[in-house]
Amino acid sequence: MKQREQWTSKIGFILSAAGSAIGLGAIWKFPYMTGMNGGSVFLILFILCTFLIGLPILLAEFVIGRRGQHDAVTSLKILSPTGKWHWIGWLGLASSFILLSFYSVVGGWILSYLARAITFGLNRSDYGEMFNSIIANPVEVLIAQAVFMILTVWIVQGGIKGGIERASSYMMPLLFIFFIILSVRSVTLEGAMEGIRFLFVPDWSYLTGKTFLLALGQAFFSLSVGVTAMMTYASYLSKEEKLGQSAFNVSVLNIIISILAGIVIFPAVFALGQSPSEGPGLIFVVLPAIFNEIPFGAFFIIIFFILMLFATLTSAIAMLEIVVSTGIRNHYEGRKRMAILSGLLIFIVGIPSALSFGILSEMKMPGGTFFDFADILTSRFGMPIGALLISLFAGHMLTTADTEDELRMNPALHKTWRFIVRYLAPAAIILIFIASFMGM
Repeated sequence: MKQREQWTSKIGFILSAAGSAIGLGAIWKFPYMTGMNGGSVFLILFILCTFLIGLPILLAEFVIGRRGQHDAVTSLKILSPTGKWHWIGWLGLASSFILLSFYSVVGGWILSYLARAITFGLNRSDYGEMFNSIIANPVEVLIAQAVFMILTVWIVQGGIKGGIERASSYMMPLLFIFFIILSVRSVTLEGAMEGIRFLFVPDWSYLTGKTFLLALGQAFFSLSVGVTAMMTYASYLSKEEKLGQSAFNVSVLNIIISILAGIVIFPAVFALGQSPSEGPGLIFVVLPAIFNEIPFGAFFIIIFFILMLFATLTSAIAMLEIVVSTGIRNHYEGRKRMAILSGLLIFIVGIPSALSFGILSEMKMPGGTFFDFADILTSRFGMPIGALLISLFAGHMLTTADTEDELRMNPALHKTWRFIVRYLAPAAIILIFIASFMGM
């Protein structure tokens, strides 16, 4: 029987964990949320919430994962053999399964854009019409979704060292390089400084309770906590690594990427007279139009969608790893078979989401289309409930001796962390949960 794998290096773990967090949340959602909520004020609140709430919950997942040294379900059973806390692991698995089923659809859209950019270019007058035609084409969306899932399965079946860590070690540095290239191009556009001011000079009139809650939600979801992805990754971590330092590094990388996304997008938006509050269509509709107007725009749009693909893949492999690690338990020789089977099932479950904007557009579910319903199930229910339970478990079920042994940090910092995960973080999650249903 094969032995359980471990990360070969600290940097490999950090890059993989950061890759899980740095996905569409940082590159797609953060820019349009920032654009719709005042720019700099939203950024400031996002950074504060990341360190005060997101980081402690991320650290809680790290503690549970490394303490258990197994998949999330088994780890929680080991740490609480007489309780029902292992259902957190099953909730994380279900959330990851559903999340990847529609996340892979978006990954397919990115592949469609990238294929067009490389082959024919994206030079046209109406990008909104192009986007709508892509997502409504049943053959294209299903093929693109399938290709994206094949890429994800191919990486995960290779294991921790040969698959996930190797892929992340290439994709994450390239992601940073591409972001820096695009940032330089964006800030050198005429009129770009208006976008820089929007991102970094606060307009305090946007400092409201609603903006705070939205920033808290963005910080929480952008770190990929609540679906046991970080718990699963930490289970492959050796006892020698410092969890606090690793969690801090992942949080900082997530913030840096989010800021770089803002530097790429907002100077270009303002330089070409577009609105920063375009919403979710900002990168699929507005950004291609912007690149179309600048010198060498065809080259830079290819780089941008390669960057998007890398970010989306690093998150997708974390979601699939949750399903695979739970499925194989201690039978590591079955990884390849489980990765293929899981990927196939996730693809099948994702078919209604892929067709939600075409032949199934008239099929209404609670919250809208099937795609919207899957998003709501995970973002409004699965992830917040999972993070709440993880925080409560780490704060109340793990003893002080357990967490001290795992964290090995300054006693004052340890007490602060335990207070946050026991009281402050659960209160914040409940607040987000309530606010989302009040339409704030």
